[in-house]
Amino acid sequence: MFKTSESVDRLIEEFSKLPGIGRKTAMRLVFYILKEDKTEAERLAQALLDVKERVKYCSICFNITESDPCFVCQDEKRDKSMICVVEEANDVLALERTGEYKGLYHVLGGALSPLDGITPENLRIKELLHRVKEGVNEIILATNPNVEGEATAIYLSKLIKPLGVKVTRIARGLPVGGDLEFADQVTLMRALEGRREF
Repeated sequence: MFKTSESVDRLIEEFSKLPGIGRKTAMRLVFYILKEDKTEAERLAQALLDVKERVKYCSICFNITESDPCFVCQDEKRDKSMICVVEEANDVLALERTGEYKGLYHVLGGALSPLDGITPENLRIKELLHRVKEGVNEIILATNPNVEGEATAIYLSKLIKPLGVKVTRIARGLPVGGDLEFADQVTLMRALEGRREF
């Protein structure tokens, strides 16, 4: 394999570890950074450090935030009688972009996947059940429309329905095997509007 310099090779290797970034894209990013002046690289480095130092999880819904509780949990205008359950924090951002949903969220931190070692104990299910018992009327299951997301939705539905809370699932309109973060606003809006009891 052709070597450029130890520093360049190391940075290509680090970029290649990021999801969705292959070696070619990593090389393009590195050579872009090399073309920019040093202050641009310093800004990028500082932004990375700031994210790691300042961003944490909301103690209520587990969304990412710099202040605890997060902006959604702090908002007095939100409908506290409904919670939309998502897999990851980037799903909250995707749903918020629609401007349609006015309730609260709960971020599980993933989806059930026994083959990958992700069991109910690895997700924030206990915390969700605690919140459900505090007077919630509806749980909207907005897990991804893939095998793991469907399994997670079924599992949660079986736990929540006996508590007397309405359980709905976002409507189809999202492609099977897709992720919420990549869906366009209209598709997500229709999925929220067309949710059904689960």
